[in-house]
Amino acid sequence: MPGLDPITLQVMLGALRAACDEMGAVLVRSAHSANIKERRDASTALFDAEGQMVMQAEHIPVHLGAMPSAVAAVLGENHRPGDAWILNDPYRGGTHLPDITVISPLFWESELVGFAASRAHHADVGAKEPGSMPADSRTLDDEGVVIPPTRLTRDVLHDLAGRMRNPSQREADLRAQLAAGRAGAERVDALIGRFGLDVVRAGMRETLDYAERRTRARIAELEDGVREARDVLEASEFAGGDAFGSSFRELDLELRLRATVAGEEIALDFTASHAQHDGNLNCPLPVTLSACYFALRVLTDPDVPPCAGAYRPLTVTAPEGSILNARPPAAVAAGNVETSSRVADLVLAAFGRALGQGTMNNLTLGNDDFTYYETIGGGQGACPEAAGPSAVHVAMSNTLNTPVEALELEFPLRAVEYSIRRGSGGAGRHRGGDGVVRELEALADMRYSLITERRRHGPPGADGGRPGAPGRNLLNGVAELPAKFSGTLRAGERLRIETPGGGAHGQN
Repeated sequence: MPGLDPITLQVMLGALRAACDEMGAVLVRSAHSANIKERRDASTALFDAEGQMVMQAEHIPVHLGAMPSAVAAVLGENHRPGDAWILNDPYRGGTHLPDITVISPLFWESELVGFAASRAHHADVGAKEPGSMPADSRTLDDEGVVIPPTRLTRDVLHDLAGRMRNPSQREADLRAQLAAGRAGAERVDALIGRFGLDVVRAGMRETLDYAERRTRARIAELEDGVREARDVLEASEFAGGDAFGSSFRELDLELRLRATVAGEEIALDFTASHAQHDGNLNCPLPVTLSACYFALRVLTDPDVPPCAGAYRPLTVTAPEGSILNARPPAAVAAGNVETSSRVADLVLAAFGRALGQGTMNNLTLGNDDFTYYETIGGGQGACPEAAGPSAVHVAMSNTLNTPVEALELEFPLRAVEYSIRRGSGGAGRHRGGDGVVRELEALADMRYSLITERRRHGPPGADGGRPGAPGRNLLNGVAELPAKFSGTLRAGERLRIETPGGGAHGQN
């Protein structure tokens, strides 16, 4: 059929975006865990029948750029109306194990028309360490229950939840994801009922093409040539431990990027980066792609429809067996949250941007009675025209914080301090944003796990701007903890997280 007129295309874009937003609202409002209902660590998207992402809600960047791989993992299955699929295997469509994806095939009169997908970070997936974000994992089995692409039946749902802590909450959160899929199906049904199947399919195709055209136009405005950047990950090698904590040796793992702009296309080559690591900073390739997709949108046009078409002008190279394209059974818990942040940093640095905190400051707490996970905001990098914002979730994270009231009501924790870390942003013509101070007191004995970055190397500035202050992890305000660390927090003890500030832009 002929192409859609511009007005119909815009109506279609708005309808698809609204459908994804409604899926997200259903998921958040139906979930039981604070991780989803308060922090909103979840994402939703719609795909066409070929598995191309046609629209996403503006949720968590690291989820959404990698979600097409999850749909691709079930694309060839025999789909039936009412089906749903579940997975979290990082090497078969997932990112890291706490991120569980539920995919619902969409039908119109028995014909497959697409997929609705949601991904949510669950507060526990059955690892030995409560919260399933261990600092010292070495293989995937250390990180929890691995779910290959599986048809999600009532029995499967009950069995999987039973292998994790707080199974009733895990099951409730998975049912919330199923509800999000049903909401997506209802909105697509309504759209087809209004416009007809042929028009909706044409709208999906033209959405992808429209996003591609706009992205190519903005890439063409960049100067052709090669740009390079390097940075490091702050790894830790496990060196033993006891019931009170683990001991680690610190080392840096180098990442390198060669970015080439040629006409309307960008190629990002990470070939010179570190090999696959014995720890958990490894990335499956979809996570690396996700970080590159995010950076591409920042560099070109953030208002382009967030879909697969926007990423067509981008080529990413990361050799298999490297830290950015790891082979199983490598551990990946930190790769999804921390290495993805560094990949985005590398791309932005190559194009002359001051960098934000570059870490999600992951903290998990738990015992036999509860599990809790949060990421903590920090300083964003300045831009050529303005200072960086303070106390925000930067780059690959886009969650909210857990409000102090909800935290203290639901968990055996007391918030001692939650404030802006004044003066932590880098100095320059435009200052970097300031980080955050978050100090929690344990009201019961519990385990804790820290997966953080930028504790030894502050976020760089640009054009002569100073770097932001590195972050700090402190036990009882005195003992400084490594960037990656697991241990026991006794009742009355305090854990203090001081997050990095952002880099400045320009000299004073």
